[in-house]
Amino acid sequence: MPANGSLPRPNSSSSSSSSFRGALWNVETEGVTREPKRLCTISIKEMGKQNVIVPEELAVKSMMAIAADPARRSALLPPLSPGLGVSCTSYKRFVTQHDVGGGARINAWVDSMRASSPTHAKAAAVVSASLEASHDEKYRKWVKQHPSALSNFGDIFAASKGKQIVMFLDYDGTLSPIVDDPDRAFMSDAMREAVRDAARHFPTAIVSGRCRDKVFSFVRLRELYYAGSHGMDIKGPSKTTKRTKAKGKGVLFQPASEFLPMIDEVYKALLQKTELIPGSRVENNTFSLSVHFRCVDEKIWSSLAEMVRSVLKDYPKLRLTLGRKVLEIRPSIKWDKGKALEFLLESLGFGDRTDVFPVYVGDDRTDEDAFKVLRDRGQGAGILVSKFAKETHASYSLREPAEVKEFLSRLAEWKRLPSSKN
Repeated sequence: MPANGSLPRPNSSSSSSSSFRGALWNVETEGVTREPKRLCTISIKEMGKQNVIVPEELAVKSMMAIAADPARRSALLPPLSPGLGVSCTSYKRFVTQHDVGGGARINAWVDSMRASSPTHAKAAAVVSASLEASHDEKYRKWVKQHPSALSNFGDIFAASKGKQIVMFLDYDGTLSPIVDDPDRAFMSDAMREAVRDAARHFPTAIVSGRCRDKVFSFVRLRELYYAGSHGMDIKGPSKTTKRTKAKGKGVLFQPASEFLPMIDEVYKALLQKTELIPGSRVENNTFSLSVHFRCVDEKIWSSLAEMVRSVLKDYPKLRLTLGRKVLEIRPSIKWDKGKALEFLLESLGFGDRTDVFPVYVGDDRTDEDAFKVLRDRGQGAGILVSKFAKETHASYSLREPAEVKEFLSRLAEWKRLPSSKN
């Protein structure tokens, strides 16, 4: 074990930090960091060269024209289903009959996204064929580099000996299962109790891309810290506890407040633009926006992305990133879940301390920023929740929310043991 008491990282390629990022990330880096306006003015031809979503241009123009013309839309599209728009079955018929060129291409970026975010149907097919990830050769090799946090519980305990554990938890896919309707991503009572039990012993924060108020409505635990909108909206309990160094009022930090009017404008524009795409959903996370395409026919993913891009062309101060079956729009400021983790550690009085052991558990590409912070600090443990092999900065893995619950319960049980207090 290293002298500083941090966990040894399993062997991983030095190029992982660049290889796991999708082509859309490349556009984000080149388009925002180096040339702020490039993201919004990049041509279809340039996108093709960068291996980014390149829809059939004619198909997109056709669909955009239909979307802009209510008469054509009503004539071509099937009737709207209450609450959901066009039904998926009806829309598949519409795509077959009217998508110019036989459907938009699913290029390398979309293939990569699909592989990293398998649908429930595909996951069920894997199980039914007795080809679960644990029996997959690729997954087995991956797990050797990112071993189970449950199987290696003793190592985590040993590394945290004499240190203050601070828990950071993503929400969707970590504390609750991934569901088709983001408004129904409820956590179980058993999970809530596991989180509450852990929070009795360790400062605990929920770090999510969701709106902070929305996450709180799901979790309903006032003793936690909540970092919504990828950490751009942070608030904590106002009551000082013996585990924290923070005093007075609860943490409240909103580094992107000036973007609120702009984000509201884009939200309204996206609602109108994506009306044509059945299954799509635009979620306002206050300081960021999420365009969900989990229920969108794969043939239209590229078209949806082009619609989003067409809105963003007038907003060079916003950037586009990729999550699990979601396109996310955020202010182009240097702030992410990793920055939120550092801010919370500082707020808790552990910013420069060596006797702290942060544990971050998450399942999404956006959680990689936090995993990287822990790796660079040489402190704590990053735990990726996944049944599939993925490029990651995390040191450990868990397969699903049920294992997250077990991990939290074990942490609390260990803390109650007399030996943990030595």
